[in-house]
Amino acid sequence: MSDSSSENLILVSREPDGIATVTINRPASLNSLSQLMITDLARAFKDLGRDESVRVIILSGSGRAFCSGLDLTAAEQVFKGGMKDKEYDPVFQMEQCPKPIIGAINGVAVTAGFEIALACDILVAAKGTNFMDTHTRFGIVPSWGLSQKLPRIIGPNKAREVSLTAMPFTAEEAQKLGFVNYVVEGTELLKKAREIARVVAHNNHDIVIRYKSVINDGFKLDLHHALALEKERAYKYYEKMTTEQFKKMQEFVAVRSSKKSSKL
Repeated sequence: MSDSSSENLILVSREPDGIATVTINRPASLNSLSQLMITDLARAFKDLGRDESVRVIILSGSGRAFCSGLDLTAAEQVFKGGMKDKEYDPVFQMEQCPKPIIGAINGVAVTAGFEIALACDILVAAKGTNFMDTHTRFGIVPSWGLSQKLPRIIGPNKAREVSLTAMPFTAEEAQKLGFVNYVVEGTELLKKAREIARVVAHNNHDIVIRYKSVINDGFKLDLHHALALEKERAYKYYEKMTTEQFKKMQEFVAVRSSKKSSKL
């Protein structure tokens, strides 16, 4: 099943296995974002976050690029208008989305595209992909999180180099620094993203959502308070667990043990 914006610039598909795919679809402009696309992208993640049939989301770009950033012909309209409204902010909606988001990154992810990649939970990149922060080159102040998220992931020194020089940051280097999870051949990009998505979708959906939330919320805190947050949420969950849930856990362990024994 598929649906899209009126101009087919943001495509959304839902599969029966609980995997949804969002595609930035403006390949002739290397998927640069217009005001309409920004609005539709935000709406897509808000809607998918509420859709109970969706368990995990893949975000990709069509053609030769993931996203080459903002369409600068729309810069004044975007920066002085819609950027302030969280309802139409795709990065905010991605951060609020309870479902895991897997970014399938190819070609380039530039500035706004880089920030959208940073809002994903797991990243798979094609070999030769470049991430670029061109805020300093074009005289734009970051507002979708790049100045704060990147240093926390790759370290402040490397983040300063990436952002202050506006030089390309390769997928291979990003993987070594823990920003990108996998680097694969371009022809294998979506296959790998779907492989990860299927594994996530197969797991306990309620716990997947809770786990994503506690990781993301805890990452904003120092370790002492993050550990306290984990305990608080865990104890609240345990208190609500039913006898039936504990029985299912035991059954799962028993089945797994019997499968292991049969292989011996």
